[in-house]
Amino acid sequence: MLQQGGASARGIDDIRGQRREVNQDGASLWFEPGRTIVREDDRYYLRHDENERFRNLGGDFRSERRGDEYVSVYRRPNGDQIVTYTDAGGHLVRRVRRTPDGAEIVIIDNRFGGGPRNFAEEVVVLPPPQMRLAPERYIVDAGAADERLIYDTLSAPPVAPVPRRFTLDEVRYSPTVRAYTRSVDVNTINFASGSWTVEPQEAARLAVVARALNEAIARNASEVFLIEGHTDAVGADVDNLSLSDRRAQAVAAVLTTQFNVPPENLTTQGYGEQHLKAQTQEASRENRRVTVRRITPLLTGQNG
Repeated sequence: MLQQGGASARGIDDIRGQRREVNQDGASLWFEPGRTIVREDDRYYLRHDENERFRNLGGDFRSERRGDEYVSVYRRPNGDQIVTYTDAGGHLVRRVRRTPDGAEIVIIDNRFGGGPRNFAEEVVVLPPPQMRLAPERYIVDAGAADERLIYDTLSAPPVAPVPRRFTLDEVRYSPTVRAYTRSVDVNTINFASGSWTVEPQEAARLAVVARALNEAIARNASEVFLIEGHTDAVGADVDNLSLSDRRAQAVAAVLTTQFNVPPENLTTQGYGEQHLKAQTQEASRENRRVTVRRITPLLTGQNG
């Protein structure tokens, strides 16, 4: 379902030239390096290669097929092994960290969710959470918040009790599920048009968010944070979805390579123009943003 490659691409124009479109069972599919985009019933979904971030970090990475699963191992410099299990369709089944002494820390475990489903079946609709929280503390602007507020936001429990545990894909594709968590909008990074490169002067602006993430992970080694990519409404839907996903992954890479945020505790997803912050079809810097949220309680079903 997913093809590797595309690391040499520098912008969405390069990706567009490598994209292949097919129609299958009434759905439109676009295949491009590392990603598959699907349009079903006027909704767009994107799935990416779960190992691309680890592969691009360089160093000791290997992958092999074992029966119906693919097992990928990334060895960190300290000897820890990050082991990712995916099925033949690219769905993440499980991710763990194994320390040199043989201890195993489970980061993500989707085995409870049953077999693979199509994209639309992953969408869960929950009632809006009932909460007593000021809007500016529910969605925090990283450019205006101090470090303590950012940490508090990225370590906070859900704003209302979650009814059950969810698979990672359910979290990714269900905005009403994600609405149960607070988030930090990182709109201090300015990407060039059509590009996902984080320039050095922009990367420095991630330092406060990185410190909050590292502090939270130091307290709980199993924390999982979702890095979301968003665009404005200018451009084709498929281009925006791909671009936003690559921007989210680029930010995750900077958090790891420059600020030592463990890559296994991060996951990414692009949403293109699906969740506009400013309701405009024009070019909007406010809509071109990356959002970070703690999704650990959604994956475990525990409200702490």
